[in-house]
Amino acid sequence: MIRYILNKTLYALLTLLGVVTVIFYLFNVLPGDPAQMMLGQNEDTEQIAAVRAKYGFDKPVSTQYLYYLNDLSLISFHSTNQDDYTYLTDGKYSASKLFTVGNSITVIKFPYLRESFTKQGKKVSQVIGETLPNTAVLAVSAIVIAIILGIVFGILSALYKDTWIDKTIQIFSTLGMSVPSFFSAILFAWFFGFVLHEYTNLEMTGSLYELDNFGEKVNIQWKNLILPAIVLGIRPLAVVIQLMRNSLLEVFNQDYIRTARAKGLSEFQIIRKHAIKNALNPVVTAISGWFASMLAGAVFVEYIFGWNGLGKEIVNALNTLDLPVIMGSVLIIAVLFIIINIFVDIIYSWLDPKVKLE
Repeated sequence: MIRYILNKTLYALLTLLGVVTVIFYLFNVLPGDPAQMMLGQNEDTEQIAAVRAKYGFDKPVSTQYLYYLNDLSLISFHSTNQDDYTYLTDGKYSASKLFTVGNSITVIKFPYLRESFTKQGKKVSQVIGETLPNTAVLAVSAIVIAIILGIVFGILSALYKDTWIDKTIQIFSTLGMSVPSFFSAILFAWFFGFVLHEYTNLEMTGSLYELDNFGEKVNIQWKNLILPAIVLGIRPLAVVIQLMRNSLLEVFNQDYIRTARAKGLSEFQIIRKHAIKNALNPVVTAISGWFASMLAGAVFVEYIFGWNGLGKEIVNALNTLDLPVIMGSVLIIAVLFIIINIFVDIIYSWLDPKVKLE
């Protein structure tokens, strides 16, 4: 187990290095001057030059790339010269000094994702910290809906194979996989938040935390979670239904299931004690991929419903070319994707002892 985790960690670091390299060079070839974006309409030649020197924008792209890696690294190297970009300051880095060699200081620190171009020097880590929990709540709610309903409907579809119940569930799951999330979001927001608002009491837009009518107190609005969670969970729900149905039908043909039936066990006992655990393997694999992709796929759903999460923040950053926020958000999503995959591999080995963590 320990060897497996160490190997996975090494692969994860190499993967993250590839992600960092791609997103850095991808966004640094875009037109536009980052210094002008940070200064807005109040810039002049001297201010632009000062900002470029402060943030290293006056350096070659290859040097800026090394600066970026140094900012992200847990162990990094910094200059004692106040005019250098890598000068160690408390307001910029949260670091502890290890040792000093000449004009270079080696420190251990939290990864520095830099500052937003458009939020007056606000750190990207702070922007992500304020929005990621909302996205996590939305993604977890959506995946819980998909898991519970998907397993239940998948079992019903397998038990009543080729009946009207099975066909109805299959039609629903096919539609769920076919309809894009942004279209479902628009449809649900209009129908349940506008047409049926009088009966549902749901709003077309809204986030988890909202100010009261006097603008003095922040309240949690759980009802605003209902529509975006359902919309975000529709596609993984459809996938779970299909996988659970097909996997369960395959398990039903195994010899140990026939033996259990011959012993007189009820279908409920067979499913609960023998079939469901073995049938969950492909479902767990699919859920891991869907949960990680939800953090990125929530972009359109959050934007349409006005949910103040990481997805909506990415859209706003793309509209304003706030490159540090975009790059930091993509990097965080990649890290979460890797962590979830490792965690799911461990669960998969527990569900199926024949699977070895090599």
